[in-house]
Amino acid sequence: MDLLQSSYAPDDASSPEESAAASSPDSSPLRLPSKSAAPAVDDTALALSAAASASRPLDPSLHLVAFNPTADQLWAPIVGPQHPHAPISSASGNRNHKLGHVEDAAVLPFLFDEQYNTFHRFGYAADPSGLHIVGDAQPQSPEPDTVYNLAPSEHKRRRLQAKADNQEEPLPPEAKNPASEEWILHNKQSPWAGKKEAPPAELTEEQKQYAEAHAAKKAEKEARGEGKGERAEVVVKSTFHGKEERDYQGRSWITPPKDAKATNDHCYIPKRCVHEWVGHTKGVSAIRFFPKYGHLLLSASMDCKIKIWDVLGSRTCMRTYMGHSKAVRDISFSNDGTKFLSAGYDRNIQYWDTETGQVISTFSTGKVPYVVKLNPDEDKQHILLAGMSDKKIVQWDMKSGQITQEYDQHLGAVNTITFVDNNRRFVTSSDDKSLRVWEFGIPVVIKYISEAHMHSMPSIALHPNSNWLAAQSLDNQILIYSTKERFQLNKKKRFAGHIVAGYACQVNFSPDGRFVMSGDGEGSCWFWDWKSCRRFKTLKCHNGVCIGCEWHPLETSKVATCGWDGVIKYWD
Repeated sequence: MDLLQSSYAPDDASSPEESAAASSPDSSPLRLPSKSAAPAVDDTALALSAAASASRPLDPSLHLVAFNPTADQLWAPIVGPQHPHAPISSASGNRNHKLGHVEDAAVLPFLFDEQYNTFHRFGYAADPSGLHIVGDAQPQSPEPDTVYNLAPSEHKRRRLQAKADNQEEPLPPEAKNPASEEWILHNKQSPWAGKKEAPPAELTEEQKQYAEAHAAKKAEKEARGEGKGERAEVVVKSTFHGKEERDYQGRSWITPPKDAKATNDHCYIPKRCVHEWVGHTKGVSAIRFFPKYGHLLLSASMDCKIKIWDVLGSRTCMRTYMGHSKAVRDISFSNDGTKFLSAGYDRNIQYWDTETGQVISTFSTGKVPYVVKLNPDEDKQHILLAGMSDKKIVQWDMKSGQITQEYDQHLGAVNTITFVDNNRRFVTSSDDKSLRVWEFGIPVVIKYISEAHMHSMPSIALHPNSNWLAAQSLDNQILIYSTKERFQLNKKKRFAGHIVAGYACQVNFSPDGRFVMSGDGEGSCWFWDWKSCRRFKTLKCHNGVCIGCEWHPLETSKVATCGWDGVIKYWD
């Protein structure tokens, strides 16, 4: 036991009190000293290498660092020359400017513009920190002025001071006279400002002759009423081109043949062109068959003329009506065909006698009429409706020549007028991309149709059964609306495939209602089946735009088309 205690005894000699305390039963147990079984390692070389690494800079080409570098080592500059063909290091690859690395600064655009303009105006500016002033010039006050916080009076004072500093010598007395050259030079104005007018040079003989000819032309134009914005008076005249205006029985040339009647109840699609009417010098804008019989065809053109053609007999031009000074926009027959309306871009609406070619009356509001219609009722054939360019539908009583009603709700030029519901109502379309339904004689809209998907509808046709409206939409489709109380869109019927965007191509029905047809912007005439909405046939009709198409009311397989090439074609 004594030997065991002696082995655990401490190496150093301790005092008797310490040994007594350690041997007492109340003291804590003895702790054995730690002993390592590993051999001793000399870490002098490791310490020296760490000290050397801490003192030398990092090699930027290293991908692995065996010790923890300090911040000073990470941001220390590269020491020593670089090999010209050495690979790009990370330090040189971080350049985003030819002079080094440029950091983005969070500066408001207003503050940057303020300092930028101040530097170019006064020659100094504050750096982004706001503590220092940069530039050759120095501010005159402790608080540097900028272009935005400087008073207008100070701007003026500095401008005058700069002007005075630039003047090395006093101004001569001539510089105070605005009519002198010195004043122009010192005030830096246009060399033509303040110059005296030179005496007029004499005209040569050629110039005198030209001036006299110009004055003569101007006087002649003013004598005709064309000068100073006045419209020239157009001489209304008509020329008959047929053999005789009345036959041996005294019948007029517009009298329909007695044996004219429908040959078949079913309509068929035409296949070939059987005749061409060429007489207009410009594009044809509209064609209309004679009501009920179709033995005559009326055409309106951009050459300011209206012509009527024979369809059943000689197929020649029968009469030319000349009364408009500008292009004719629309035409419309009366119920019996003895009279018709024409609307032109000369802002006039003329009521013609079909047989004699005389103008019965003329109406105008000072605006361009886009569409004209007579009330289809037999007892209201003296009521004229016209859709104008000033967003109004104007109603005239042609007996008195007075405007009896104005329908003013549209937000754009009115394009079409279509009577529905036994002529008690009519539907109008406009450039405001909407449809409006009116009670005849009451200027209050009873139905307003406007959807986000709708486009302008420059042509509307009524189905022969009077239950549907076909509207030519400028998004290259034909939409069908009901003529019942709600005037709903029929989403199951839609006719598409043609290109009409930008053109007011006419849409129409066959007399039996089985086919829908329309011209397009590429000169073709399209035919669709009414029930299936499928394209039935396409005819290449004109070189330009095929603007109008009409189905013959009696001969059920014949169609007339017109285009901007000035030709009217008859198809069978």
